[in-house]
Amino acid sequence: MGMNMSEKILARHAGVESVKAGQLINCKLDMVLANDITAPPSIKKFEEIGRPVFDREKIALVPDHFQPAKDIKSAELGKAVRDFAHKWKIVNYFEQGRVGIEHVILPELGIVGPGMLTIGADSHTCTYGAVNGFATGVGSTDLGAAMATGEAWFKVPEAIKVNLTGRKPAGTNGKDVILTLIGMIGVDGALYKSLEFAGPGVKELTMTDRLTIANMAIEAGAKNGIFPFDEVTKEYVEGRVKKAYEPVAADEDAQYVQIVEINLDELKPVVAFPHLPGNTKAVADIEEPIAIDQVIIGSCTNGRLEDMEIAAEILKGHKVADHVRCIIIPGSPAIYKESMKRGYIDAFIDAGCAVSTPTCGPCLGGYMGIMAAGEKCVSTTNRNFRGRMGHVDSEVYLAGPHVAAASAILGRIATAEEVK
Repeated sequence: MGMNMSEKILARHAGVESVKAGQLINCKLDMVLANDITAPPSIKKFEEIGRPVFDREKIALVPDHFQPAKDIKSAELGKAVRDFAHKWKIVNYFEQGRVGIEHVILPELGIVGPGMLTIGADSHTCTYGAVNGFATGVGSTDLGAAMATGEAWFKVPEAIKVNLTGRKPAGTNGKDVILTLIGMIGVDGALYKSLEFAGPGVKELTMTDRLTIANMAIEAGAKNGIFPFDEVTKEYVEGRVKKAYEPVAADEDAQYVQIVEINLDELKPVVAFPHLPGNTKAVADIEEPIAIDQVIIGSCTNGRLEDMEIAAEILKGHKVADHVRCIIIPGSPAIYKESMKRGYIDAFIDAGCAVSTPTCGPCLGGYMGIMAAGEKCVSTTNRNFRGRMGHVDSEVYLAGPHVAAASAILGRIATAEEVK
C-alpha cells in the first residue's frame, strides 16, 4: 500500500519503512519553534527535565505576538525568551529589532524546507506545509520536552486530498481558495487529518498562495496541510534552504479518506463572516452593504510581499474612507524594506493607512488595532472568533488582500473590481 506525503515524512523521521493512519510513532525533529507567548511555559517544562537543549541550531525562538513589547508583562515574556536564547546560544533566535512574524520569516530565511518535520507551540505552524514539509502545532509541554530530546510522538493522521483544477481568476488569491475550502467542509471537516493539495491547479498557485492556504489548514481542524514539491517550490527554496533536503511525493495508490474537488476557474472573492472561518460567502452574494470601521492587511497569513503588492496596487491613487482606519503590517523586516523600495509604503501612507513594524499585534487582539463594541473589521488574518480582535461585540470579516484593500477605500466590504 502506498503512502501520501505526510506519511512519507513521518515514516522517514520515525526511522521506519512505512506508517499507516492511526499508528502511534516517535519521530526525530528537524525544527522546534516557539514565540513570546508559548516559549516561557515551554522553558519552564524544559528546565524541569534538567538536560541541555538537544541542538541549538534546531530551535527557533521568535518573539512576535506582543513584540515590540506593548506593556510590562509583554516585556517580561520577551526577556524570558531572550535570557534562554542567550544562555543556550540558540542560533535561530530573533531579537527585537530583527523581529518578524514567525510563520513569515522561517520560510523566508530557509529555516524550514521540503521533507522536514517541524513542530511549533503555535497552531499556525502548519504554514510550512507550503514548502512540502510536515509541520504542526503542539502544546507548550510537548515543546519543552522536544527542546530537550529533539523528539516528539505523533498519531499518523488520515488524509484528505484536495484536488485543484483550473486557473485562478484575476482578483482572487490563496485566501479565497482556503476560505472556499473551509466553507465547503467546515471548521471541523478535517479534524486531526492531513489536508494534501494536489492536481493540475496547484501549479497556478504562487508560493504566497500556498503559504496562506497551508497556514489556515488548522482552521478546518487539520493536523497539517501540505503541498507537493514542484517548480514553484524549487524556485522558492533554492538559495534559501541551506541544508540538504529531500522532497516527498504521494504514491499513486496513496490512501485518502475523502477527496474534495475545487475548480479554480469558479473561484470568487469571498469573506468569512463572524464568528467562524467557515462562515463564508462570496462578496458578490452579499445582499446589503456592510459598512466597516477598520481594515487589517498583514499577519502570518497575508503579510508577505505579494500581499503588500496587491494592496498597494489597489490603494495607490485612492484614499481610505473617512470612517475607516486601515493598518498595514508587513510580515518581516525584509518585506518592509522591499515594500519601501518598490513604493508600496508611500502608496499606503498617501492613502491614509498606518504602517506598523512587523508584529502579530491585532490578529490575536494583542495591540495595534483593537476594536470597540459594535465595530466591524475586514482582516487578512486567520481567525474571526468572537472577541478575537477586541470587544466581544465587535466583528471580524476574514478576506484576502484584494477585498481588504478595496473595502478600505469604499468603506464597506467590496471587491477590487468595484474600485474605479
